[in-house]
Amino acid sequence: MAQQVYLGIDLGAESGRVMAGVWDGKTMQLEELHRFPNGGVIIAETLRWNTLGLWSEIQTGLAAAGKRFGKSIVSVGVDTWGVDFALLSKTGELLGLPFHYRDARTRGIMPRTFARVPREEIFATTGLQFMELNSLFQLLALQKNSPEILAAAETLLFMPDFLHYCLCGVRVAEFTIATTSQCVNPKQRAWAVDLLQKLGLPTKIFPEIVPPGSRIGNLRLPLAERTGLDPVSVIAPAAHDTGSAVAGVPARYTGKASWAYLSSGTWSLLGVELQDALLSPRVLELNFTNEGGIDGTYRLLKNIMGLWLAQQCRRAFAEKGSNISYERLIQLAAESPAFRSLVDPDDDCFLNPPDMPKAIQDFCRETGQPVPETEGQFARCVFESLALKYAATLDGLEELTGTKIEVLHIVGGGSQNKLLNQFAANACARPVLAGPVEATVLGNVLVQARSHGEIRTLADIRSVIRNSRELGQHEPADGPAWRDARGHFAETCKRKTA
Repeated sequence: MAQQVYLGIDLGAESGRVMAGVWDGKTMQLEELHRFPNGGVIIAETLRWNTLGLWSEIQTGLAAAGKRFGKSIVSVGVDTWGVDFALLSKTGELLGLPFHYRDARTRGIMPRTFARVPREEIFATTGLQFMELNSLFQLLALQKNSPEILAAAETLLFMPDFLHYCLCGVRVAEFTIATTSQCVNPKQRAWAVDLLQKLGLPTKIFPEIVPPGSRIGNLRLPLAERTGLDPVSVIAPAAHDTGSAVAGVPARYTGKASWAYLSSGTWSLLGVELQDALLSPRVLELNFTNEGGIDGTYRLLKNIMGLWLAQQCRRAFAEKGSNISYERLIQLAAESPAFRSLVDPDDDCFLNPPDMPKAIQDFCRETGQPVPETEGQFARCVFESLALKYAATLDGLEELTGTKIEVLHIVGGGSQNKLLNQFAANACARPVLAGPVEATVLGNVLVQARSHGEIRTLADIRSVIRNSRELGQHEPADGPAWRDARGHFAETCKRKTA
């Protein structure tokens, strides 16, 4: 068969890329067409996304795709991080630059919200873990600080939905990204209208929810002409990047939670795939979340702060004149003493501190531990702490699902960190299968291919990925030392919250 090309636009917190998925009928090969930086921009003491800059870079990538693949291109789809959104007026005007989820305007908003609607009721209605950055709390902050913007809004579009609108002019909300908002009822699989009304939020702004794999339109003709593309289909993949990453996990589908996934990057998203959301009080107590997946599945998971800590340490080191590579940082961590100091990656002090190494040092002082001083000690602290957090999270998943998790799949950029992968295997006392690095883009383009009839099932998608990529394997080791470290980690987290 003639090759078919599916374009995956994948935006993360630090970078974005336009990728080509080249399908030969059996395997999907990826080719990077354009990569560009991403990150927050401070303006008037607020943190925003450079939305117009991102759109400009995407058009550059589309033009490169048109030049490289021409009429072989079948469709295009976008995935991004969750929770953040754009607001459009009735005529399609962008009402302000979208906020970055790390902006400070939501600080302290949760207690005020719970005074209006109890925490337990919000969870029973939405099934989402409580984080100040969730879309629900962003909307309530907007309601408080800029009610005129909210009043002028006709449509709310999450970031990938907004980019799909830029591509084809259609305003819809894709299911997986909508479920990150804390505005969706997982039982009804629809907007939580009663909750939104209780909180005084306008429900008219929420568009139709469509399932992943939906064809939502065709490329705008002027955009097609500018980029040298035909007016190809615009397909909403799993538009939340974790949704696409989990679709891209090369697990052997068993229909039960015998494996867990870890999408490892700026955030670590660790969870299992289930047929329905779990909404028990214990899920709330452990602060797990239910996010939508492919084929009506739900992803029971926990958001863990992830490699953000290491990324921000590297930035701080560079600002002080030590522009150390990530590979060198991993090497220094491997050479540093084990279990010297540990932190809870999810402590609020690590959300967006001005100086990450200082935040880590302060945490260690407050919990009576040796303070990291060298670059290797900081990195070792971060990697060991993440691995121990993963182990504690897996314990929670097994308790909630009543199923033994036999293997952990690590996908995404963090799957290249062999030291962290081995630490994860050691801490979790389970084999770790690492890769693919590009699980998110593979999930994106393979969902598009399935929409065009090239693949039939989610199990087929995962089979294609196993046939297209080699995986790294890490077996657990040093069991007694890591069991002791788990106890130390738990006591450290308790001391910090006491």
